[in-house]
Amino acid sequence: MFDAAVIGVSAGGLHALRTILQALPATFPIPIAIVQHLNAQSESYLVDYLNGLSAIPIKEAEDKETLCPGTVYLAPAGYHLLIEPDGSFSLSVDEKVNYSRPSIDLLFESAAETFGQALIGIVLTGANSDGALGLRAIKQHGGLAIVQNPETANTPYMPRAALNATPVDYIENLEGIASLLRRLCDGEAYGTGTDG
Repeated sequence: MFDAAVIGVSAGGLHALRTILQALPATFPIPIAIVQHLNAQSESYLVDYLNGLSAIPIKEAEDKETLCPGTVYLAPAGYHLLIEPDGSFSLSVDEKVNYSRPSIDLLFESAAETFGQALIGIVLTGANSDGALGLRAIKQHGGLAIVQNPETANTPYMPRAALNATPVDYIENLEGIASLLRRLCDGEAYGTGTDG
């Protein structure tokens, strides 16, 4: 049913990504592309750290690389990460969007155009509005939208902005997002729901 997932996260993201990624099984079937706002010095640490606790391989996305099932891709610090119509990544050093490069909105919007209704978009904790317009684009293209419950977010501004921008399918506590992803990819869950 789904071909890919995209995740946007900012302040408080290390805990959020750790919670989700370490709960996904090695057999998780679809690629996940992630924009985490970070500085260049944090870049290699994040990949190494998450790889140490995830059953799914995690790597930095490379220009022209094709998304592979069961792989997690992180946007390199200082580059916008976009998904091309042929299912490959492209990296750009264009101007910042929402004061950010990489931009969650740009990843989400390009992924929405490529995958349409076969895309899952997830907005997690963060201190700005990046991702809100991108999640709206995902919904407009028929994809599924998940937002972390702002009440449980380390920094609630980004999930609140996403909720204000578009209707979403699920509002989930952080601990419930991985199990929801597993159910969605198994075809066991679809529709509108909330969890605490």
